[in-house]
Amino acid sequence: MAKLYFRYGTVGSAKTLNLLAVAHNYQQQGKRALILKPELDTRFGASLVRSRAGLERTADLLVREDTVLRREDLEGVHCILVDEVQFMSTAFVDQLRQVSAGYNVPVICYGLRTDFRRQLFPGSQRLMELADAIEEIKMTCAYCNRKAVYNLKLLGGSATLSGPTIELGAEEKYLPACAPCYEMKISGAL
Repeated sequence: MAKLYFRYGTVGSAKTLNLLAVAHNYQQQGKRALILKPELDTRFGASLVRSRAGLERTADLLVREDTVLRREDLEGVHCILVDEVQFMSTAFVDQLRQVSAGYNVPVICYGLRTDFRRQLFPGSQRLMELADAIEEIKMTCAYCNRKAVYNLKLLGGSATLSGPTIELGAEEKYLPACAPCYEMKISGAL
């Protein structure tokens, strides 16, 4: 039976780069990897999946709140790769579980575990409940050399806990932080 994987990490931990490398490996073997991303992620264009390292690929399917995976979407597919899975609905994550179990297609999901307030994203929470394998993609803290575990949001260069939970951005808005540095930066912002 194929598995449902959740590979999570902080901002900047090369999640998308890893996804693109896996897609490349499938392609090199003459296999088809179906790449999915949330429709709301328009940072690099409507359908572009792009890593900070500059590698990019067009998504095969843009996922909305009401997206339903159909059997014909999976014909000839050897693997499903999902970028920014934290933005997916719990119902869509349930579909990914059904695809891996019912159609014997491995599903590898990449995304953040928690938001900048250290709260689980609904899609990530559902994956933590359903995934066969949960793997952390490690990253070092932007302020020291410890392992980053949180996403620190910046507003005007200072740490903040305010603003919408979903606000797309990169290094100008979010940095990876270890627990002590996160606490120090946030306490300075209060």
